[in-house]
Amino acid sequence: MSNDRLTSLLDEYADLEKRMEDPSIHADQALVRRVGRRFAELAPLYAANAELEAARADLAAAKELAAEDPAFASEVEAVAAMLPPLEEKLGEMLMPRDPNDAKDVIIEIKAGEGGQESALFAGDLLRMYTRYAERHGWVIEVIDSQESDLGGVKDISIGVRTKGVPVGGHGVWSRMKWEGGVHRVQRVPVTESQGRIHTSAAGVLVLPEAEDVEVQIEPGDLRIDVFRSSGPGGQSVNTTDSAVRITHLPTGTVVSCQNEKSQLQNKESAMRILRSRLLAIAQEQADAAASDSRKAQVRTVDRSERIRTYNYPQNRITDHRIGYTAYNLDLVMGGDLDGVLDALASADRAARLAGETEIGSR
Repeated sequence: MSNDRLTSLLDEYADLEKRMEDPSIHADQALVRRVGRRFAELAPLYAANAELEAARADLAAAKELAAEDPAFASEVEAVAAMLPPLEEKLGEMLMPRDPNDAKDVIIEIKAGEGGQESALFAGDLLRMYTRYAERHGWVIEVIDSQESDLGGVKDISIGVRTKGVPVGGHGVWSRMKWEGGVHRVQRVPVTESQGRIHTSAAGVLVLPEAEDVEVQIEPGDLRIDVFRSSGPGGQSVNTTDSAVRITHLPTGTVVSCQNEKSQLQNKESAMRILRSRLLAIAQEQADAAASDSRKAQVRTVDRSERIRTYNYPQNRITDHRIGYTAYNLDLVMGGDLDGVLDALASADRAARLAGETEIGSR
C-alpha cells in the first residue's frame, strides 16, 4: 500500500476534524456539508488504520513477552494472523475511489421507442427508484416531468439526496451510478388485446448533482427561451409563458423545465440540471484524457447502451454488463434493487483490484 497516500489522507482527515470544530465554519452551510461529507468519507480509513496500528502494537508486545517466556509463542501467532486481513482492508480503502460517491444525484428517465408502453415502463422505473430511495431513507424531489395519457412518463427529472451526511461517504451516487443506460422491457402491454409480448425501452441518465462552486457558468453563454407549458396530449397547463428552456451555447446542452408555475422557479430548476450535466461532461472529458480513464467503473451516462432487460413473463431481470440474472423481477420493481446493485459494485471492486479498465466494455 502507498504510505505516502495513507499519510496524505490521514493528514487531510486531521485537518477536516479541526475545521469541523471551528465555530466559524457554520456560517456557511454549503461548506459545512462539503467538509462533513469528506470527513465522513475518510472516517472509515482513519478507523481501519487505527485498528491496524493497534494490532501491530499488540504483535510487538506479544513478541517481547515471548522472548522472555516461550509460553507466549502461540500468542504471537494469533496476533500475527490478524494483520493480513487488516492490511488488505486498508489497502482496498487506499485505492482511488470515485470522487462523486458522496454526492446526491439527479435522475432523468425518458420514454423511448414503443409509444405508450415505453412511457408506462418509464413510469414503472420511476416507481422502482422511488421505492428503493424510500427503503434507504433518501429524499426525492420531482424537478420536472411530462406525463403520458395513460399515466406513464414521457420525461422526468428527479433529485435524490441523503438526509444529512452520508455514512462513510457512501451517498446516493455510490449506489445509483450503475443505473445509466437503456433499460429494456419484455411483457404484454396493457394496450395489447391479443396477448402478444412486446419489447420496448426507456433511457435513464444519472448525474452527480453539481454544487455552484463546481461549475462556473457565464451568463453570456446561455440562451434562455420561455414558452407555455403543456401536459399529456399537448394541452396547455398554464395560461402564461412560465416554462423555461436554457441552451448552453458552448456545449449545445439544452434543458427545459415547466413543472413550476413561476418562470423564476423553472429557471432555477433548469439551471440545477444544467450544472449537473456540464459537470458530467467536464468529468467525462477529463477521464478520457487521463491515462487511467475511470478505472473499472461501469459506464453511467451513456443512454445508448442497453444495460438491463426486465422480462415479465419469466419474472427475470438480467444485467448485461456483468451477466447477472435473477428471477425476482417482482421484488426488484417493488424497490428491492440491492441484489443487482451489490453485484455491480462487487464486479467493479474486483475489476479495480485486477487493474481492468471498464466493466461496461466486456
